[in-house]
Amino acid sequence: MKLLKAFSQLIRLPNLIFVIITQILFFYCIQLPLFKNAQLTSNIQIPQLFLIIILSICIAAAGNIINDYFDYDIDVINKPNKVVVQRIISKKWILFWYALLNIIGIALSFIIEATTQIQFLAFANILAIIILFFYSAYFKKKFLVGNILISILTAWTILIFSFCEINFFNFTFINNKTAIDTFFKLSFLYAGFAFIISLIREIIKDLEDMTGDEKYGCKTMPIVLGVSSTKNFVMILLVILLAILVVVQYFLLHTEIRFWLSLIYYILFVIAPLVFIIIKLPQGNTPQAFHRLSTVVKIVMLTGIFTMFFFN
Repeated sequence: MKLLKAFSQLIRLPNLIFVIITQILFFYCIQLPLFKNAQLTSNIQIPQLFLIIILSICIAAAGNIINDYFDYDIDVINKPNKVVVQRIISKKWILFWYALLNIIGIALSFIIEATTQIQFLAFANILAIIILFFYSAYFKKKFLVGNILISILTAWTILIFSFCEINFFNFTFINNKTAIDTFFKLSFLYAGFAFIISLIREIIKDLEDMTGDEKYGCKTMPIVLGVSSTKNFVMILLVILLAILVVVQYFLLHTEIRFWLSLIYYILFVIAPLVFIIIKLPQGNTPQAFHRLSTVVKIVMLTGIFTMFFFN
């Protein structure tokens, strides 16, 4: 039981469940209704959705594993009670699971390509694996680069659906241009939301982990620019995020009842927590305070994704 708990902590099980929820909601609430109403044939059917979810969580889990592998020394300082590497699971087994999960993810990508018209999915996921490795080994300790890379990969959990609908050798799928345009707009809109909210969380986590990061020579934003400038940067991102929410509301204007329901939901469960972060962030000066704000950001990630229900 202890080993199972340690492994779920190593792969960040709650984060993987979040990926599953995101992809299921995007497919059933946005992609499937749009394609069905426009009588378009999607490259992604139920079997492909199932495989995309599995490969996504395999690659994400492997990325979390290799991140803990490289962060062992820093984690001993920042969160000594949560360290799994070496204390519960040996580095040999860490590398075994890292390799196995990535192999499964790549194999499933090739299977999807072989059974559909989807192109270059394996290449895209191999690139994601390489980025995750170098993020953990090198870029995570650099100014902003690591934050941006991990935020892009967070957005990829949604963009993978748009990627699967692109024919790289023939861009003439204009049976119903309105539906296609709406699909890509919404996918990029939610990917943008995922990117910015993830970037906010990554920077707040850097504020939380400053002590250990500084000791091991990391050049994260709080260390390079200082805590005050980093907080100001996060504030700007929060304003941009609120602007994205306004755009999403614009897409819901076509249904009056749904618009008001979504507006109430946004105010209570998305905008209010963001305003809470804006109020509390300037006051935060301890790792515990930044950890609480990081948790609130994570909640907003979830409540933001749940807004997909309003498009169904």
